[in-house]
Amino acid sequence: MKTKIKELRARYNLTQEDLAKKVGVRRETIVFLEKGKYNPSLKLAHRIAKVLKSTIDELFIFEKGD
Repeated sequence: MKTKIKELRARYNLTQEDLAKKVGVRRETIVFLEKGKYNPSLKLAHRIAKVLKSTIDELFIFEKGD
């Protein structure tokens, strides 16, 4: 799965740490999400989308086989 978290986070001048604090996870979780190495829960995906003023569909790109 690919994400636009890094791109949208940059738009709002948020560091990985800033985003992590806003959604209640560790910075490492954001790192893994941005690298596509972690699939978030629906609850976490919703929180991230809300902070980044986006939708889950815009934020996460599911590819064939994901």
